[in-house]
Amino acid sequence: MHSLTLLSCVLVSSLTSCSASSSSAAETTHHKVLILGGGVTGVIAARTLHEAGIDDFTIVEAREELGGRMQTASFAGKIIEQGPNWIQGTQTGDGPANPIFVLAKKHSIKTQFNDWFGSVSTYDTSGHVDFLDDFNNSEDDFENLTVLAGARVNASLVDISGRTAYSLVGAKSQNPHARASEYYQFDWEYAQTPEQSSAIASAWGNNFTYDTDQGGFSDDNQMSIDQRGFKALIQLEANEFLTSNQRMLNSTVKTISHSSSGVTVTLTNGKQLTGGYALCTFSLGVLQNDDVVFKPSLPSFKQEAIQSMVMATYTKIFLHFPRKFWFDTEVLSIFGECLLLSLTLFFFVPMALYADLERGRYPVWQSLDHVNFFPGSGIVFVTVTGDYSVRVEALSDSEVKKEVMQVVRSMFRNVTVPEPLDFFFPRWHTNPLFRGSYSNWPPSFASRHLDNLRANVGRLFFAGEATSRKYFGFLHGAYFEGLDMATTIANCIATSNCTDLERFTQITNASPYENN
Repeated sequence: MHSLTLLSCVLVSSLTSCSASSSSAAETTHHKVLILGGGVTGVIAARTLHEAGIDDFTIVEAREELGGRMQTASFAGKIIEQGPNWIQGTQTGDGPANPIFVLAKKHSIKTQFNDWFGSVSTYDTSGHVDFLDDFNNSEDDFENLTVLAGARVNASLVDISGRTAYSLVGAKSQNPHARASEYYQFDWEYAQTPEQSSAIASAWGNNFTYDTDQGGFSDDNQMSIDQRGFKALIQLEANEFLTSNQRMLNSTVKTISHSSSGVTVTLTNGKQLTGGYALCTFSLGVLQNDDVVFKPSLPSFKQEAIQSMVMATYTKIFLHFPRKFWFDTEVLSIFGECLLLSLTLFFFVPMALYADLERGRYPVWQSLDHVNFFPGSGIVFVTVTGDYSVRVEALSDSEVKKEVMQVVRSMFRNVTVPEPLDFFFPRWHTNPLFRGSYSNWPPSFASRHLDNLRANVGRLFFAGEATSRKYFGFLHGAYFEGLDMATTIANCIATSNCTDLERFTQITNASPYENN
């Protein structure tokens, strides 16, 4: 759901010559500012530098276009979103506005309110069954979890897992209906289970985005249905200030050599770029998997922070059925009048929740063939997350389609469901440019780890959704981090004096462990 965005590597030159290693045989280009990674963080960082009067920069992007994880696909005659799809939290009255919402309005991105809680139909292996009582209870349970987490922060108590928090508020999901409802509230947002997630950070992620009493924007979710793609908002913004010389597309970074006086970046084609500073926008997953080599290796405090957070995966699986599979009188002749109600419950209601005996098995369904989205398109999609996404990516497309169709036929046991005309899903976990969808904060990830994740290493700076304390995992987190870190770099350039950001060489417990 979130959105997905890159951590950023922006390189800024200085008058001091770069002391990092370089090859005389390689082509070398020097800029005052280089931005490595052209997602939301990188573009907003570039805009911030431009507004500060720093224009000698280029964005280095491995893909053929800007946008990072904001990627589209052509499917069944429509442009669909592989990654981020929603503006999560918009604005309440004249209160704070989500900057992604502001950009969407500025560039006339077509969006539609997406009702995640007021129009949900429920199913299990026996077909359509009403377990909305469990669903509504799960909303209350999650609200109680956030209250408990807030109380622990106020009392300076240690963090606990989401599962522990659920148990402490008396929420113990013990049947498939309750587990599916809990999944919808928790996993579908954070892309990991309550066992794998921090209770305190999960409450932050919810409250700072959705709860206006806690400084959030609103509880609205706007789904992008713009046929230019959701990515258009960041690409159009970039076009307002970027020149052709300020972007290098189809350029993949291989190594980053850094020192206290400068940075040298080597691309996979052998070309070298030098600069005086660096702000790094690569995804947390890329940093965790050593897809880019740092010379020298990043210090231990930095590596611990990188490896202690989690890069979660959120997978949307799209199916295209025959155009007139539902919504007209032909349904009567094909399936029989008694089945019209069942089909209507699923396909006129844009959201459906499926409770399998296995938690997380193809649970959340959304219809795009809806009057508010793409009527007549025949498109539906189901979402899986976390470890189940990793499992799915290890299978072939045909194997995944077979499993998904088994679920569809379980949901509509009395319907002769046709085979889909088309089937598609992205593989974010195994994509070497991302290694997942967005970050999640596990229970063992301390607040000081976040400081270390954000901290610079000499002239090398880091920013992205994963470095956002309030908005990790969200597009607006990527936006704010690009803005903040580029402002820091611009100040360094303006004053020729840059103080290291806060970091902790060792993170210790409040009290030592007892071993006797």
